[in-house]
Amino acid sequence: MPKVLIVDDEKSVRYSLREILEYEKYEVDEAKDGEEGLEKLKAEDYDVCLCDIKMPKMDGIEVLEKAMELGKNTQFIMISAHGTIETAVEATKKGAYDFISKPPDLNRLLVTIRNALDKSSLVEETRTLRKKIISKTSSRMIGESEALQKVREMINKVAPTEARVLITGPNGSGKELVARAIHELSNRASGPLIEVNCAAIPSELIESELFGHEKGSFTSAIKQRIGKFELANGGTLFLDEIGDMSLSAQAKVLRALQEHKITRVGGDKEIKINVRVVAATNKDLKEEIKQGRFREDLYHRLSVIVIHVPPLKERKEDIPLLVDYFLQEIAEDYGAAKKSITPEAIAQLQTYEWTGNIRELRNVVERLVIMGGQQITAEDVRKYV
Repeated sequence: MPKVLIVDDEKSVRYSLREILEYEKYEVDEAKDGEEGLEKLKAEDYDVCLCDIKMPKMDGIEVLEKAMELGKNTQFIMISAHGTIETAVEATKKGAYDFISKPPDLNRLLVTIRNALDKSSLVEETRTLRKKIISKTSSRMIGESEALQKVREMINKVAPTEARVLITGPNGSGKELVARAIHELSNRASGPLIEVNCAAIPSELIESELFGHEKGSFTSAIKQRIGKFELANGGTLFLDEIGDMSLSAQAKVLRALQEHKITRVGGDKEIKINVRVVAATNKDLKEEIKQGRFREDLYHRLSVIVIHVPPLKERKEDIPLLVDYFLQEIAEDYGAAKKSITPEAIAQLQTYEWTGNIRELRNVVERLVIMGGQQITAEDVRKYV
């Protein structure tokens, strides 16, 4: 039986809506103001929330905003006697399913609730399927080694939460895949995943890249630009190679994490953000802190959970599975039959140190496919690696 929460400070309205909804076989709960409504939303899962806008203690828009931050699948239908187009647009932008004026047309209200329930069930079905079926990105974390199993276990535990995650590990070890898996298995999976490679952006441009800028804020700012924090709103921001970020940008990132607000370069307007930050680095950030190159307070903000991705040399037992996966992938890319590889060739590959990790192994397999025979041998490995 679908559960509906009515949040309204008028007892007569709550009573009328309850009668209609219970007649339609809905399970109904009530809250007399915004604060009580939010507490009920935190404690229980509702399919639909009918929420008044003008209420004491906490208005409906604030209830909506705070409920969206909880990551619940509740569909909000906002109801108000003081409705304007601006209010309706604002409510929709903040995540409301629909907006209905008081007194509500009962037929329209019931149709809207049914449509909202359809959306709710589709979202829940998608979420369930996502957790049951390993996503394409997650499936690319190839291997059955104990080290990789630990990484998978941590991803499964931390992904459904809102905790910030710091991913450590050498270049080419698969830190980006871990970040993608966290996003895809999170409650924010329907939102964007925005990636920023902090090492690839000049230090003088990193603040503009992250926070955006206003037109005319500097010489080349010929138009307003939306930054990555705003683009990631409602989703996940992946800050790759965060150890290469300038100290001034670190200070602004820290403020954004503390206050959930940003200010564009050259602007003075504070912009609210709802973003989960996942960061990655190949550096020892504790050593960077000692050297004065990384802020300790930012480190503690980012590293609620630390996931270390082991180098390939620490999980060489995964090399056979990785090679098989890459052989299949390369064959599909080239539109050719998949080549085979001898056990001796695999054993030979397992003797190398792989300083470039999985990225290097993939390049080597592609080289062997191009240069080797129909079956890749140990001699091919010795010759072309």
